[in-house]
Amino acid sequence: MALIHVDFFSEVLEMSSQIDVILPQKTRGQIGVKNLDETEKYPVLYLLHGMTDNQTTWQRNTSIERYATERGIAVVMPTCHLGWYTDMHIGFRYYTYVAKELPSICARFFPGISQERRDTFIAGNSMGGYGAFKIALHNPDKFAAAASLSGGLDAASTVHSGTDSFYPTLWEDIFGPADTVPGSIHDLFAVSKKLAESNSPEIPSLYMWCGLDDFLYDHNIRMRDHLNQNGFRLTYKETPGDHCWKDWDREIQYILDWFLSVRRGEN
Repeated sequence: MALIHVDFFSEVLEMSSQIDVILPQKTRGQIGVKNLDETEKYPVLYLLHGMTDNQTTWQRNTSIERYATERGIAVVMPTCHLGWYTDMHIGFRYYTYVAKELPSICARFFPGISQERRDTFIAGNSMGGYGAFKIALHNPDKFAAAASLSGGLDAASTVHSGTDSFYPTLWEDIFGPADTVPGSIHDLFAVSKKLAESNSPEIPSLYMWCGLDDFLYDHNIRMRDHLNQNGFRLTYKETPGDHCWKDWDREIQYILDWFLSVRRGEN
């Protein structure tokens, strides 16, 4: 397996940025790693971090490198700071960066990564769960499936939460005035309903997990019920657990297997 740290210039962000990339490698002599079948192109997972983290967090807190390598999945992990994977009202265009620019950059830098929709997935935890669903629902022709772990999925609710741990204008800087969020491009309930009503032949499969003790549990229950009511192909899972890496490390393994089942046409 190869772990590659990439510093490059983003035209969308107009500054240097970073991604970490895991590329599966077929080896014969590496101890403790399951060997891979030969393949021309690897499926790819864009794996997003939460509010307090960056592109290194999934490697430091889980065994994502081993899990992905054993399954033959490339993983691209960008850093997006506190931008909520959104083209910010005041700030940077993180949505356009991840959804549009980053796949093009990866196609140039890593020709072994597939560009086919059936091979392209996105997932994240907490803020990253919101970002994964937002990007997939807005780009159903690019992403076959998306997964959220403990996602902050209700932006209209999030903008009314406290900002004591960050700064007073955080939510308005990201999403704009709070009263403009419901029904907007930031509102996943509205975005998913619009997609369901579009009769599009390309609607991503969705996966959600949330711990029963998670402070975002209500967000996830509301989104689960909404997606089911609108006919999405949803796999929903809840177990005892909290907003923590011990649970996300366990659940990302199931999600990787689920992505491969989507690729085989089983979900």
